[in-house]
Amino acid sequence: MWISDFRVVLPDRVIERGSVRIEAGTIAEIADTPVVGAELSGDGLLLLPGFVDMHGDMVEREVEPRPNVPMPLELGLRDLDRRLAVAGITTAYAAVSFSPSSTYGHLRSYEHTSAIIRALKSMGPQLLVDHRVHARFEITFPKALSVIEALIAEGAVDLISLTDHTPGQGQYRDIERHVDKMVRERGLSRDEAAQSVAKRIEERSQPAEIMAQTLNAISATCRAHGVALASHDDDTPAKVALMQDLGAAISEFPVTLEAAQEARNRGLATAMGAPNALRGQSYSGNLSAREAHAEGVLDILASDYHPSAILPAILELAKTDPLGLAGATRLATHNPAKALGLSDRGEIALGKQADFVIADDSGIGHVRATLRNGGKIYSDGSITRRRAA
Repeated sequence: MWISDFRVVLPDRVIERGSVRIEAGTIAEIADTPVVGAELSGDGLLLLPGFVDMHGDMVEREVEPRPNVPMPLELGLRDLDRRLAVAGITTAYAAVSFSPSSTYGHLRSYEHTSAIIRALKSMGPQLLVDHRVHARFEITFPKALSVIEALIAEGAVDLISLTDHTPGQGQYRDIERHVDKMVRERGLSRDEAAQSVAKRIEERSQPAEIMAQTLNAISATCRAHGVALASHDDDTPAKVALMQDLGAAISEFPVTLEAAQEARNRGLATAMGAPNALRGQSYSGNLSAREAHAEGVLDILASDYHPSAILPAILELAKTDPLGLAGATRLATHNPAKALGLSDRGEIALGKQADFVIADDSGIGHVRATLRNGGKIYSDGSITRRRAA
């Protein structure tokens, strides 16, 4: 099957009126010109590789759309699946957490998170998108270690990130800013917010030897089972060095430019949120993804909490990327696929999976259709109308 007359986004350039032939779900041929008699005509729309999203936080809110209002897991996961396909995501890593004292409450309990992971894996063949599991391991909760090790052993986890949301470091290194945020968002008095922060610090404090044992154990388990390891919210070069020593290949959401630069110097891929890149700032006041991109230390764009931000973020960064649209597209396709060991996808190249995003780049950008393995998993209907016209 030929799809023709697209602006085909390759890893290093854009073919202005190109065509791609799909055979058995893979890319069999790429042409620099339109093909007569093609089954699908793009009329100049963009053809990008399907987005590979290494971190999406949406699953917890899909299965419980309001606090203490749980929905059947199957319903929530199907809703998430459709939402990702509409955004052009063809490979998605659902970021789930194990944090008993989290503001998300029971959503991040061991039992509930394990149930989400197992349901996502069992439903995989029925879903539109290739779903994988990104388990966020809070290193201050060593009790979760045995649960996560069991899930890794049964092949239910594909990526581990080492997180620490203790106030005073990482994402919340500015305690005063964090207290102000709690006052605004939770309606607490300043004294109540300060007491809450102090309690969290006390609860999460761990002896150094316990912390080291926990980190070494999860690192060894990941190595033994070939599971990718990432750090999270790196705020200093020293923390980046520690994470690399543990085997991390990705520095996820570095919160300072110095940490991002150290990660790049040490060969770690840096990942930041597409909403951050689109808005031009971090919602928590940390490193801007645009600044990281301008400094040449941004490798990966992830949906974070808003999957439809990926395409507009790519189009925004393309304005300043040294390789233009081709370079910006790599941030959500080739680069995450490479960092996660997915050598069969992430670029429009011979032999790769025929995962595509058909997009209109007018205005802020709009996904018109998504293909996975050559089959359409989403369409807004406009492609069919264009062909009929």
